[in-house]
Amino acid sequence: MRLLAALLLVPCTALAVGPVTPNNVSPSNAADGWISLFDGVTTFGWTTAGTVSVMDGVLTIGGDAAASVTWTLPTIPGEFRYAELDGNKWKDAVAMIEKGGLPLKLEAGAGTTKQFRNVFFKPAAGKSLFNSKDLTGWKQFEGKKASVYSVTKEGWLNVKNGPGDLQTADQWADFVLQFDCVSNGKHLNSGLFFRCIPDLYQQGYEAQIRNEWAGDDRTKPVDFGTGAIYRRVPTRKVVSTDGEWFTMTVIAKGKRISTWVNGYQTVDWLDDRKEADNGRNGAKTTKGTLSIQGHDPTTDLSFRNFRVLSLD
Repeated sequence: MRLLAALLLVPCTALAVGPVTPNNVSPSNAADGWISLFDGVTTFGWTTAGTVSVMDGVLTIGGDAAASVTWTLPTIPGEFRYAELDGNKWKDAVAMIEKGGLPLKLEAGAGTTKQFRNVFFKPAAGKSLFNSKDLTGWKQFEGKKASVYSVTKEGWLNVKNGPGDLQTADQWADFVLQFDCVSNGKHLNSGLFFRCIPDLYQQGYEAQIRNEWAGDDRTKPVDFGTGAIYRRVPTRKVVSTDGEWFTMTVIAKGKRISTWVNGYQTVDWLDDRKEADNGRNGAKTTKGTLSIQGHDPTTDLSFRNFRVLSLD
């Protein structure tokens, strides 16, 4: 199995998943930055070649001809962990991915079969964007100030009312963004915008925040759902729940945009539209600000642990 050039592959203690099924990330590990690259049911987020199958939470690669799965995102620096079946025992391993390496790939040669589960990844540490004391590094859009952005006594960034738009002073094109959020009401609407045009109102892509689904089926999001790229691609499952903290991860690399909620991948999207200087109108791959949306008078959400890893 070839992973990446210059990777160190050694036995390790398995990443604790807590009281969740295999292939899922526990809330504490999700808050620490871990995401799952394999959901145990599909090959979502991977490009496959040759014979590849999924059954009973196990990814099987190989057969008569060579086969492989390749992560759709270009190389992201961080820590990669997985379990591989060795005989009748699962062997845990870790690989440190360095910037500038080859795409992440699991493969089996012709006439061989390999099996994997618990495929996890933790991006390298990012820069904190919020000091838990004040809004240094952020500024509110002057044209829309119905929203109230404040820092709570717990050190959380809170947005109430709307409309409004709180933008970062810095800009990024390619990045890994992770943050925690809680919706302090039922089916409230907000979002995290990125690659925005500075000093304009919400002119960029939006990672949607809305914990609502049709009936009892979380795979049927209302208004695109938390983790969606709003108006572009819905979340494939609403993982988060109102009143409970959740962790969102957004990775933007070129035209590929992927999101996770509590470590579960919700979107893997290639923006194949014609390039434009505004993500509302086409594929924008250049730098822009991040911003927190105040949607309407019912908005009441809190955020914490903002950190961004620049891939520019």
